[in-house]
Amino acid sequence: MQAPVVFLNTSTRRQSGREAQIQNVTAAKAVADIVRTCLGPKAMLKMLLDPMGGITLTNDGHAILREIDVSHPAAKSMIELSRTQDEEVGDGTTSVIILAGEILTQTFPYIEKNIHPVVIIQALKQALSDALDIIEKVSIPVDVNNEDAMINLIAASIGTKYIAKWSHKMCELALTAVKTVLIEEPGHKEIDIKRYVRVEKIPGAEIEDCRVLDGVLLNKDVVHPKMRRNIENPRIVLLDCPLEYKKAESQESFEITKDTDWNRLLQIEEEQVKVMCEQILAVKPDLVITEKGVSDLAQHYLLKGGCSALRRVKKSDNNRIARATGATIVNRVEDLKDTDVGTRCGLFEVKLIGDEYFTFLIKCKNPQACTVILRGPSKDILNEIERNLEDAMAVARNVLFSPRLSPGGGATEMAISVGLTERAKKIEGVQQWPYQAVADAFEVIPRTLVQNCGGNPIRVLSQLRANHANGQHSYGINGETGKIVDMKEYGIWEPEVIKQQSAKTAIESASMLLRVDDIVSGVRKH
Repeated sequence: MQAPVVFLNTSTRRQSGREAQIQNVTAAKAVADIVRTCLGPKAMLKMLLDPMGGITLTNDGHAILREIDVSHPAAKSMIELSRTQDEEVGDGTTSVIILAGEILTQTFPYIEKNIHPVVIIQALKQALSDALDIIEKVSIPVDVNNEDAMINLIAASIGTKYIAKWSHKMCELALTAVKTVLIEEPGHKEIDIKRYVRVEKIPGAEIEDCRVLDGVLLNKDVVHPKMRRNIENPRIVLLDCPLEYKKAESQESFEITKDTDWNRLLQIEEEQVKVMCEQILAVKPDLVITEKGVSDLAQHYLLKGGCSALRRVKKSDNNRIARATGATIVNRVEDLKDTDVGTRCGLFEVKLIGDEYFTFLIKCKNPQACTVILRGPSKDILNEIERNLEDAMAVARNVLFSPRLSPGGGATEMAISVGLTERAKKIEGVQQWPYQAVADAFEVIPRTLVQNCGGNPIRVLSQLRANHANGQHSYGINGETGKIVDMKEYGIWEPEVIKQQSAKTAIESASMLLRVDDIVSGVRKH
């Protein structure tokens, strides 16, 4: 999808001073306008067409901006913001873009009045540190062990997404997955969702059939049809080497004069494979999983030894299996020891789902790695569910790391806006105006929430501002109806880190774009 961005042809001339700043702000506004309708529970979907003719249907700000093709450098910089936000905290990607666009829009009139950008940037920096103070004040601690509170919290993050109607189910999946991969030691906490939570999408069945496995799922079948497909408490060996004969180096050449020599060569190859298999079978495994190939002969010897085998497993999957089963990945068969065998897995079975075979390694004791199975009617829907589930898991992870919550529904942003407006009155000199501009910019989040569900923004915001001026900091917008509600009763809370990161990213990037006064193209026309 081509964004409605101001395209520049800077190859023949350079833009400097005011002109460059106007272009930057216009481009940033255009990017913000694309995702503005994607905020809140009544968010609209965008249909994106990729160059290959595939389509993506989503209202996830990050997914939309990732697909858009823009040529303006400032627009690219804005899109980078959503990537930063997504990698850092995993949620709030839409609001950070809207916020950055609005801050630039509100501060731009002061550039036109010839206030120096450095003065404006100082005001923005001051506003950021004050905004972080206000977020700290309106936030409350949360009990991580309270399952219901955690599920409500995750539900708030995915209430705006496509999967909101299966909200409770998805929140449970996200929480279970994150708690499975949580490793807590004194002075050290690790939650690695990217590496140890695998989402496997299998079209078919109902969305209610989605679940988290206490182990790993692979889209594989055993290499030989006679191998066992169901083993309880298997002993598992993980390899990172091929079970095939080692081929000679390329510069070696054989001169065969007698036909017996040829037979001898083949015999040596067979012996080599046999020795490898015997070394593996010495530790009495029930299942061998390798990242490389398994030759027919090796299959024969392993089958005789009563051992099943899987081949060409992805490196990332192998790491997950190692973590779930307690096995160590071995690079040379000669180094295999009894302690390398994984014994924490309760059941290995191969099942046919649809028309594909899947290997389950489940019932693991304290797995620390897991697979989420997503079922649903079509690939498109499953892709969208996966994107939403990743957001939900990121929220759960953030809260487990720093268990403090800020009120959602635009309440935190409104509290920042009202708080900054109060403090702006005490600032002397020119800096007061851009400082006030940041206060006005933060109102864009509650305003957009009201607009997206068809409410009357002027009336609702005036009322909300009055509530916050009276110290009712937990009041925000009900994204379904556009009315004002108390978030304590409505139950929409978001992790404090998301709010802090949004404010930091938006204000920092606005400062960076305001500092640009020259766009010079390094692209030559051919």
